Amino acid sequence: MRIALTKAAAELDRLVDRVAAGEEVVITKRGRPVAALVPVTLPPVRRVFGALRREVTVPASFFDPLPEDELTAWG
Repeated sequence: MRIALTKAAAELDRLVDRVAAGEEVVITKRGRPVAALVPVTLPPVRRVFGALRREVTVPASFFDPLPEDELTAWG
C-alpha cells in the first residue's frame, strides 16, 4: 500500500494495525517513496536449560504423593 505523508500522519494508528497484520506500507512525499513501514520480526526466545539452577530449589516433599482429598479435587 502507498500513502501520502500527510494522510499517513493522520492515520498512523490504522496503518500500524495493518503493518502488524503483515502488510507493508510505503509512505510518499510529493509522490515519491520516502519511507516504508514493515512488520518487525523478532527472533524466537531461546530457553537455556538450567538457567535457574541456583535460583530455584524444589524440596524433596514435592515428589510425595498428594493427599487423597487433593487427588479427589483434581479428579
